[in-house]
Amino acid sequence: MPTTTKAKKEPAADAKGDQQEFSKETYLFWYESMQLMRKFEEKAGQLYGMQKIKGFCHLYIGQEACASGSVSALRKGDKYITAYRDHGHPLALGTDPKALMAELYGKETGTTKGKGGSMHIFDKEVGFVGGHGIVGAQVPLGAGLAFAEKYNKTGNVSITYMGDGAVRQGAFHEALNLAMLWKLPAIFVIENNGYAMGTSVQRSSNVHELYTLGEAYDMPSEAVDAMNVEDVHRAVARAAERARAGEGPTLLEFRTYRYKGHSMSDPQKYRSKDEVEQYKQRDPIEVIRKTILTKGFSTEAELNAIDEKIVGQVEESVKFAEESKFPDPSEALTDVYVQTDYPFIMD
Repeated sequence: MPTTTKAKKEPAADAKGDQQEFSKETYLFWYESMQLMRKFEEKAGQLYGMQKIKGFCHLYIGQEACASGSVSALRKGDKYITAYRDHGHPLALGTDPKALMAELYGKETGTTKGKGGSMHIFDKEVGFVGGHGIVGAQVPLGAGLAFAEKYNKTGNVSITYMGDGAVRQGAFHEALNLAMLWKLPAIFVIENNGYAMGTSVQRSSNVHELYTLGEAYDMPSEAVDAMNVEDVHRAVARAAERARAGEGPTLLEFRTYRYKGHSMSDPQKYRSKDEVEQYKQRDPIEVIRKTILTKGFSTEAELNAIDEKIVGQVEESVKFAEESKFPDPSEALTDVYVQTDYPFIMD
């Protein structure tokens, strides 16, 4: 499992005495976390085809830089929430791949005891407040998380991810309005992979530059090349700095791409193979691998060793999931309500 190494605030000097923005540790964190996401998702896709994983399954392959760059820019205590393409974020945060795979299998050792499955991963320990299956529903929840952090004066921020299709939901606009009104410490991220299921942005929205939607609420907004993990880190770090300073939320449009279909049942007839291949030429993992080698941070042999370790981790996660038990039927009645001392007032 990758460590959650953060980028150093002060540039470190490289072997030639030049100043560099990010440390060796940060580059290796990016490479290892993105590679873990990639190998985990490839295995999940294979297992889905073998009917080991049932229900819906939305893979994150191609979008790994969105999660890795965000995690390196934020800090422990910050909260993360996303939609149903949700395997990558907890892996970047440090969730045990074994617990995540067990959840995909519906086993009792999973992150939510096998009750959530692929679309509802949660891991409170790392600050991951879920995958959510209803399009756009996580956006006001993300604003609520930010409200709680501000109310409790924690200094933490919330970061909310959504797809490009979710910005057509009314809840998105309501959340942005309130976040700006109350200057909430929130970062809203549109992971724009070009397609809302199988419908392109050009065919479903009059606004193609999605980041400009934030400008209607006077919210600082920008587009980010999210095939580049360094650019992702920089943008999230800027947004987090504003939020922690009490200056309110930011809207970021991460321009990314998924190499696989919307879900495992997607025939992908709405795009050409040439289009997919063009994006693969800018694969975020290969780009960062080349950067690491160019900077002399690691050798080919060392990176290959990381790859082998990750493959072993993924295989261990499959073995763990296979050997784990399904939850007892009585578990359907647990974790439904939470006992609280909050004084609800009823008229």
